[in-house]
Amino acid sequence: MKHSRVLVVDDEANARRMLEILLARLGCQVLTAADGQEALDLLHGGAVHLVITDLNMPRLDGLGLLAALRQEDNPVPVILVTAYGTVETAVAAMKQGAFDYLIRPLDLDQVELVVRRALDRQRIVRENAFLRGQMDRGWEEFVGQGAAMRQVYELIRQVAPTKANVLVTGETGTGKELAARAIHRHSGREGLFVPINCAAIPAEILESELFGYAKGAFTGANKDRVGKFELADGGTLFLDEITEMSPALQAKLLRVLQESTIDRLGCNRPIAVDIRLVAATNRDPREAVREGRLREDLFYRLNVFGIQLPPLRDRREDIPVLAAHFLEKYGAQLGCGCGRLDPAAERTLRAYPWPGNVRELENMMERAAVLCRGGTVEPRHLPLEIAGTGGPVAAVAAPVVISADPVAEDLDLERRVEALERGLLTRALAESGDNKAKAARLLKISERTLWYKLKKYGFSGEKG
Repeated sequence: MKHSRVLVVDDEANARRMLEILLARLGCQVLTAADGQEALDLLHGGAVHLVITDLNMPRLDGLGLLAALRQEDNPVPVILVTAYGTVETAVAAMKQGAFDYLIRPLDLDQVELVVRRALDRQRIVRENAFLRGQMDRGWEEFVGQGAAMRQVYELIRQVAPTKANVLVTGETGTGKELAARAIHRHSGREGLFVPINCAAIPAEILESELFGYAKGAFTGANKDRVGKFELADGGTLFLDEITEMSPALQAKLLRVLQESTIDRLGCNRPIAVDIRLVAATNRDPREAVREGRLREDLFYRLNVFGIQLPPLRDRREDIPVLAAHFLEKYGAQLGCGCGRLDPAAERTLRAYPWPGNVRELENMMERAAVLCRGGTVEPRHLPLEIAGTGGPVAAVAAPVVISADPVAEDLDLERRVEALERGLLTRALAESGDNKAKAARLLKISERTLWYKLKKYGFSGEKG
């Protein structure tokens, strides 16, 4: 029952307080109201998972509250509290949609039992609704049913059961690892899915991470270590940002693909491995070959089957569904229910260019879920550079014009600076492929300062 929000409605303060203490001990977040009308006002302000209401109250009684909720098509379960003389009324109310009733004087064990049952059923109803929605929203972990994504799903279904190596390309935040995981799940391979980000690990460490090492191979190697290739034996190895791998290590990877064997560092005995390789990059791989960042022979080995993931700006029809999915996800985590987009906010999201793609949208909806607390997401809940016109690039490029009329311009210096910084951060992350070290160099700040600002403005992600 942790994080469940329960509304207690009773015109007697002592009765409200008693239930509030009991429910708080059970881990619930408790709201209180003195009558049905006050309860309706609270319910309109955010998500509540259960209502416990007295039957007889001034202004709007328990039956009136129940009727109002059902008229508004609000499915929240309602438990009525009544005295012996009105049990028949409570039973009749159950036929009108009440979940159950409690009889005064309250038995605390009975209260806990009924509350648990109500919250469990509400959770199951929410989960079923979520799963039904997921079936209509996308496929596997992907969300979106636009033409571009349906083509991606079909390509994954076709290649997954084969042994072909796959190269997944797409901008940062488009879901390359989701594609790799879907390929593994539909491959029929019984081994592990082992992901590794080549850009997040220094070159001198990446080789030992991939190949493992024998005891005594170098200073500090006091025992044998199994590498990612061996961990993925019988399964799938996912190499993200393959173009960030050093040329020397690319040559060793090519040998593994040709011979299906590896050599641990410090060990001369080859080890046979059976892996399915899926690689990914946010760069144009052919351009990376021309620039010398990707070996041409390795490119042809990897690109047996290519899957290009579309940027979010090319699948705008999926934006409302994605936004709703993330609001539901983070609303559940916050215990405040699922918020929804108002038409103006939806238009704003559709118009934005999304340099950070789905990952940026997810970060933004997490922020909006915190601000709206289960209510309606409006443009004011979006970051300033999004709620305005043109997005972060326009916000960065546009000159600052000082109006002669001080009222005509927003002169809140802190807000303007924050909007500018957020836009620059978004742009730098997009241009660097979400590589934090490169983004810091683009912004001409230290990596430590970059991480401080990312945390300050609510950007999510791990160091890498």
